[in-house]
Amino acid sequence: MSRDVDDTRTRILNAAWQLLEQGAGKGVRMADVAALAGVSRQAVYLHFPSRAELLIETTRHIDAMHDVAGRLAASRAATGGLARLEAFIDTWSGYIPEVHGVCSALLAMRDTDAAAAAAWHDRMAAVREGCAAAVAALSADGMLRTDIDGDAATDILWTLLSVRNWEHLRQDCGWPQDRYVAAMKDLARRALTTD
Repeated sequence: MSRDVDDTRTRILNAAWQLLEQGAGKGVRMADVAALAGVSRQAVYLHFPSRAELLIETTRHIDAMHDVAGRLAASRAATGGLARLEAFIDTWSGYIPEVHGVCSALLAMRDTDAAAAAAWHDRMAAVREGCAAAVAALSADGMLRTDIDGDAATDILWTLLSVRNWEHLRQDCGWPQDRYVAAMKDLARRALTTD
């Protein structure tokens, strides 16, 4: 990919990101992205054939810009199930405040906007994979409760760590971030482990 093409693609992704954060749930139109990026609508469509693809790639771009892969290194390198679980909770819980604006926009749009729903589903599937990896590590250590299987444990952890739960505790209830993280770790241990 040439540098000009790469620069145009990045400008488009950054424009979509900005519009998502500013829009708080209003539709992000391809024409608006093009105008903000300083390119034609045709240029946007050349890089992203559909609006769903643009929104999915925007969320992945945000993750790349925030170095999510690097942030997950501690979780992925953890030598025990409990350590992996806690490191994953630290990483995801610390990331939610940074992407909350985009999350809110996608959540607000997803019921009436298939492209936003696709982008939301794509990113939440990635979070679910992290939950499944933490659960698998607990299971490998013999620490997973015997009355729930791995899929159910993943469902529980994924639900516990949802953006909506973060919003309820941090924004609606006014919890400080450190209290939220400590509570999620404690609840996850109680819900999932034999400890």
